[in-house]
This record gives sequence, structure tokens and C-alpha cells, in this order.
Amino acid sequence: MAQESFVLIVSDRPDLARDLARGLVRVIRSRVLTPRVALPVEIPLIVLVDVDDEANAADWLSRYHAFRVPCLYAPRKAAADAATAPHLVGATRTLSAGATRPIMLAALFDLIDAVRQARVQTARASVRASLVNGLAGQAGLVIQGAFEAAETGQPVKAAEIDSGTEVILEAVSDCGIRAWLDTIAKHDSQLYQHSLSVAGFAAAFALELNFNRADQMRLAKAALLHDLGKARIPVSILNKPGKLDAEEMAVMRTHPDIGADILAGQGEFDRTMLDVVRHHHEMLDGSGYPAGLSGDRIPDLVRLVTICDIHSALTERRAYRQPLPHDEAHGIMCRMSSKLDLVLLKAFAPIVLRSAGYALVD
Repeated sequence: MAQESFVLIVSDRPDLARDLARGLVRVIRSRVLTPRVALPVEIPLIVLVDVDDEANAADWLSRYHAFRVPCLYAPRKAAADAATAPHLVGATRTLSAGATRPIMLAALFDLIDAVRQARVQTARASVRASLVNGLAGQAGLVIQGAFEAAETGQPVKAAEIDSGTEVILEAVSDCGIRAWLDTIAKHDSQLYQHSLSVAGFAAAFALELNFNRADQMRLAKAALLHDLGKARIPVSILNKPGKLDAEEMAVMRTHPDIGADILAGQGEFDRTMLDVVRHHHEMLDGSGYPAGLSGDRIPDLVRLVTICDIHSALTERRAYRQPLPHDEAHGIMCRMSSKLDLVLLKAFAPIVLRSAGYALVD
């Protein structure tokens, strides 16, 4: 059975120590020790050190600092040299010199609340990490299977892609885009990682735009398959650790048509899906490929995936460069005003903040 949490009060003032313990009794159990006894076997939740001898106080604080136990130090008088105080107590919170019982109790209650909340958050984070790891593993198998099928001429099974898309939507909805990105960053294949990343951004974007479930599925599914044609691009080009030459770039630029043709030949994927796979490199000013589409000829679903694709590419580690921070990548994209839909790009901004680890309050 796990040891119940308790507050350890180390004090050379028995009456005050017992008074503090009585003040805590309805919140948490406590244990009172004099400063000359041995370190107890149990690890407390919090330690309060109320000892007149600074050397002895420092000894107690350093013991629990090694165990990462939050400590409160109640000095009797102000340090003669303020610069030495941090050395004395390390990361410990120090109360004002001569702190009274009410001040000590208030500080204890505050620290107890903070530690308990941190433990709850840690437990929740552990559950989320376990969940997103499992879901990312499932989605990874789906996209790996799709690329292997495309490479060997086997059917890309629409039902399996739907299943993988559901998994991605669940992971991003329940755990957030930051947790999803952190998890898929561990994937061995950069190609699969990119597909999972773009699909994760698309799922987050669809949720941000309050799409209904069918449209969430449509956007995330299109994003998951957008680079399917790269299954038939030579690995030497895909993984080249540097800039592609003109001939290699011409080969690389065939992947949108290849992917769309693979899916079109199966008859299980609708026109909107094929448009995304074929046209996700088109730009509003007509400078993209493979068809040089511009303006209104580029559907909204394509514009959405293009934003997710470019942001993902800029923020991923590549053999020839380090990943850009999310805000820097977004700034670059905002300057692509003739190429990207700036209204949609503005709507993407909250996803950028969440990807960088900021928690937005709705």
C-alpha cells in the first residue's frame, strides 16, 4: 500500500511545531522532528525547516533537495549577506525572517495545493502520453501500409485509411496537437512522420474551424494521403541530404499526379480527395505545380492542406537543416501573401500557438 503523504516539520521550537501540526490536521497528516534526529525513512510531500542554527537548517534542506522535495525555510533573522541566502537554501522557498505561525501555515497550505495540483497534472500527462503513443502507433501502421501498397501496386484500402484518420482525430482532440507532434517526431521514417504531422495539423485545423465530423474526416484523410505519390519516388531523391538538382526536382514534382492517379484507379476515393493529392503544391499566384492552378481554381480543401503541409515541412527536422520554431515558420508563411490564402492562414494561428506549447483559453 502506498505511503500516505505527509508534511515534515523540522523545528527546534516544540510548541510552535505542535501548533503548526494541529493547524494542518484537517488537510494532511504531519510529523514533527527536532533538528538533531536522523532522517526519517519515508519521503514527505513537503518539509518545513524552522531551525535557528543556519548550518543545521542548510543540512536538512540539502538532504531533501536531493530528493526533489519542496521545502519551506523559516529563518529567524535576515541573512547578513543576502547573496548567501540562495546558496543556503538552494531552490527552497524562504519565508520572511521571523515569520509567524499564520504566515507559516498560509505558506504551507499554498505549497500543499501547488504540489498536489502538479501531481494531478503529471498523472494526467502520463495518461495522455500513453494514449497518444498508442494512437500514433496505430496511425503509423496505417500510413506505412498505404505507402507500401502504393509502391507495390496493391490497393490502398479506403477502410483502413478511414480507421487511421479516426485515430488521428481522436488523438489530436483528446491530447492536443503538441502531444501528437512530440510523439510522431520519434518515427523512424521522415516520410511517414511528415504524413502524420500534416494530418495532425489538419485535424487540429478542422477542430479549430468547428467543422462537422464528416468534414473533419475529409480534411484529415486528405492530409494523411497527400504525399502518397512519393511511394514511387526513388529513395535517393527523397532522402538526399541537400538541394535537388533540376533533373531530381522534375522527378520529385511528379509525386502529386502519381498519388492522385493511384487513388483514382481504385474508385474508392472521391474527387475532393483526389484534388488535394494532385494539387496540394499549387499556389494562388499560379506558381505552383503540377497544373499551375491559380485563384478560385484551387478548392478550399486544397488550400487548407497546403497550409498544413508547408507549416509541417518548415518545422520538421531535415537532413540538411534544423527545424524552424513554429512562430518563425508562420511568419514566413504570412509573407507568402500572393501564394497562400491569408484568411485561412490567420485562422491557423491558434494551431501555431498550440504547436509551440502555448495553452489557449477558450
